[in-house]
Amino acid sequence: MRLYLILLVLFFSGQILMAQKTVPTKSDTVYKKIDQYAEDKKFFKFIHKLMFKNRKTFLVAKKPKHTGISPIQKSFNKYSCRIIRKINIETLDPFGYSVENEKEQPEKRIERMGNFLHIKSKKWTIRNLLLFKKNDELDSLIVKESERLIRSQRYVRSVVIRPIPIENCKDSVDISIRVLDTWSLVPTGAFSSAKANLDLIQRNFLGLGHEVELNYIKSFNNSTYNTFAYDSKYTINNIKNTFINTSVSSKTDLNNNTFKTARIERPFYSTFARWAGGLYFDYRAYTELMPDNNALLAFQNYKIQTYQFWGGHSFNVFGKNTEFGRTTHLIFAAGFNNSVYLLKPDIAYDPIQYSNSSKSVLATIGISGQKYHQDKYLFRFGIIEDVPYGKVFSITAGAENKNAVTRAYFGSRFSYGDYFDFGYLQGNFEAGSFFNNGKTEQTTYKIEANYFTNLFPIGSWKFRQFIKPVLVLGTNRLNSPKDRLNLVDINGIPGFSTSPLIGTKKLLSTFQTQSYNQKTWYGFNFSPFLNFTVGFLDQGDYKFFSNKMYSQIGIGVLVNNNYLVFNSFQLSFSYYPSLPIDGSNIIKTNAFQNSNIDFHDFQIGQPGVVPYQ
Repeated sequence: MRLYLILLVLFFSGQILMAQKTVPTKSDTVYKKIDQYAEDKKFFKFIHKLMFKNRKTFLVAKKPKHTGISPIQKSFNKYSCRIIRKINIETLDPFGYSVENEKEQPEKRIERMGNFLHIKSKKWTIRNLLLFKKNDELDSLIVKESERLIRSQRYVRSVVIRPIPIENCKDSVDISIRVLDTWSLVPTGAFSSAKANLDLIQRNFLGLGHEVELNYIKSFNNSTYNTFAYDSKYTINNIKNTFINTSVSSKTDLNNNTFKTARIERPFYSTFARWAGGLYFDYRAYTELMPDNNALLAFQNYKIQTYQFWGGHSFNVFGKNTEFGRTTHLIFAAGFNNSVYLLKPDIAYDPIQYSNSSKSVLATIGISGQKYHQDKYLFRFGIIEDVPYGKVFSITAGAENKNAVTRAYFGSRFSYGDYFDFGYLQGNFEAGSFFNNGKTEQTTYKIEANYFTNLFPIGSWKFRQFIKPVLVLGTNRLNSPKDRLNLVDINGIPGFSTSPLIGTKKLLSTFQTQSYNQKTWYGFNFSPFLNFTVGFLDQGDYKFFSNKMYSQIGIGVLVNNNYLVFNSFQLSFSYYPSLPIDGSNIIKTNAFQNSNIDFHDFQIGQPGVVPYQ
């Protein structure tokens, strides 16, 4: 913690010194010299056209940047109750276009080439996301929610919905929708002496909004079971405006472990959704290293089939005449889960038969209210982001049958989040336990918060501080290593490797200082961010702080340059003072991103036990 505070002071001191400089920018002079140098040399002229945008677009009609301190929350109240006569949808390729400026066109060869290779979103793909249609009365809340749903798609960079008044007609209005695609094909890969992998993600397949994920791994190590592995997933989002999503996936790794899933689901995608539900199938065949009573490790084989289905309904109980009444609902949901172990560990490695077939039925009832605030300069430079705020209170009850024993389950959740004068604060508390013959089993308490400050300026720089603590407490857990907590990556410290560290309680805190540089240095905007994550695990002795502290210190930078075609990328480095397996003083690249701290929503979905992770 002390090291983080020192780095934080140095970080802010550096920003203050840089912000206090008053030397005028030399960007235009430098790029003008580059223009002149490349003009008379064919090869450099070609490279220049590929790499740099036309400076005229910046020197002519140059607009002041929005600070992002107080984004305008759109209102369509002026046109409320007017009949929607027409809905005009225009989708734009990702390079050289703007949803705000209709005159902006791609000028560079590489922009036109990128747009040629990109299949932009179909108009009906966007139309399927709308909660209103032609001949409806314009409803301001519905239109704003439709804009948010479009913006939430991973293949959309920005969207603008505008009402267009009709001349000499005061009872009707046209709707204009302009959508700017993002580049949806994301290839990544890695190569080493042991293996090579190619990862390909297409987030907008054929402009349909479908997602395709493909990962291929080639092993050069003869000790692996397979010489190649693959992981594939196909997702169909929002079938015919029903907001039903369907996905199938298949994976086989280098150790011949196999995973297959299929899911059909309609979530409570919006506060205006009235019903939700889903079906899920999962098949896993894998081996895992397990200890016996003498702590001797051996590989055990698993084959598991899981079936789930659930359904839910949202009831309007507070009326429809106010925004509160329309965004706050009573929700009831119920679900069934059946996990069948076709192959399980030997009794010596699982004496309490933790890995055994089970069936459970759960139901949840609660009050949920959720809205969104449009903000800028959170995790993406200058792009509108939707921050959820609201409240939820729910109670979950049900029963589980396993090992010929039926146990009752009760749990609850309370969550609240909002913007305050000191910033955004979200808190979440969950508690749940099984009850067997009047005794509690596998009890879980989970307390977490998510906080970020308002933008605060230092010279030409702006900053936010993010803090996210998580406390998970387990009592009366079962005597099995599978019923324990760890600090591994997704639910722990970013980039933390698999380790034998397990416990029944953990405390995890993440601190992130994010800067947003409004000033350019030779055309570049550098927005550094500093991340510090610290974790404590009781390791079975019911002690936190007397055990070893594990931590990660990361520094990264979000780089933007309006002169370059691909104007945003990110770099990060992580330092690990100690890792259980890898040793001490480990440095990893791109082990985390500035968006690792995410938001919880305030919806009620598929019933489940409090996650012990």
